[in-house]
Amino acid sequence: MKEFIIGKNDAGQRLDRWMSKTMPLLPSPLLQKYIRIKRVKLNGKRAERDTRLQTGDVLQLYINDEFFEKPSEENAFLSLFKPHLDIIYEDEHLILVNKPAGMVVHADETEKVNTLINHIQAYLYQKKEWNPKWENSFTPALCNRIDRNTCGIVIAAKTAEALRVMNQKIRTRELEKRYLCVGVGTLEPRSGTLECFLLKDEAKKQVSVYHKPVPGGRTAITNYRTLAVKNGLSLVECELITGRTHQIRAQMAAAGCPLLGDGKYGSEKKNRQLKRHHQALCSWSLTFSFTTDAGELEYLNGRTWRVPSVDFLAQYFPDIRLNEIR
Repeated sequence: MKEFIIGKNDAGQRLDRWMSKTMPLLPSPLLQKYIRIKRVKLNGKRAERDTRLQTGDVLQLYINDEFFEKPSEENAFLSLFKPHLDIIYEDEHLILVNKPAGMVVHADETEKVNTLINHIQAYLYQKKEWNPKWENSFTPALCNRIDRNTCGIVIAAKTAEALRVMNQKIRTRELEKRYLCVGVGTLEPRSGTLECFLLKDEAKKQVSVYHKPVPGGRTAITNYRTLAVKNGLSLVECELITGRTHQIRAQMAAAGCPLLGDGKYGSEKKNRQLKRHHQALCSWSLTFSFTTDAGELEYLNGRTWRVPSVDFLAQYFPDIRLNEIR
């Protein structure tokens, strides 16, 4: 419980508005609920949210201490009252989440609160599976990431050991990550491997494709196969062998088949024509293929998860069913 005595500078404010300023991390629906269930006392009595505070009023707030902290990137999850997650699989070690297009995985210059990791942390906090005050160092974390406008499977570790194992498996390429995408045009040959060097421009947040080694360039390898061609568009499945920034987007564009809707590497004319505002790219399938010891995650070996649906598949290739893709 925290107690406050209202001074002259705070007098005249509505109770709920004073609380929102005092506890910026407390979500508004939760704030209203706490007032309603009498966890806020004004001069020892029940308070109403629209009560005007007076100088000398005594407020007693029976609210968790963390909501009184200053907002930061580390505690932004507290401000999410109802975390929104499409969970594909969950156990005591990890969560597989189907991230929607348009959501960033971590905070950036455009978004601090509505991020995938914040929704995951808020979900675990509200389930009482995790609380930063219980831990000395560990925080639930993402094991992989995908672009804001790419949808699909992201792995989150709920324990430090799970994070360690997953990071090792990703480094040693013991996970099979497959993507579905729609390209403008066709690839020749229809199936094969795209291999190049990618050089990232941090200022432009964009990569360039080179077919010979360049200083700072990183090897990028993608296996691909064309599943269908229709109306000048190709449905392509890509398997990442390496995992570089914008790898599929840049390689597909360099191969003459840019992703539909891609604003950085794609065809602006085609994107406008088909009214596609973000890249048609989905991390749709994940298989754990461990070849080395996985410790407490060994039970996952050989298992595959797929997203339940892909919006652009239904839109541009309605005759193709996810469960028919092998």
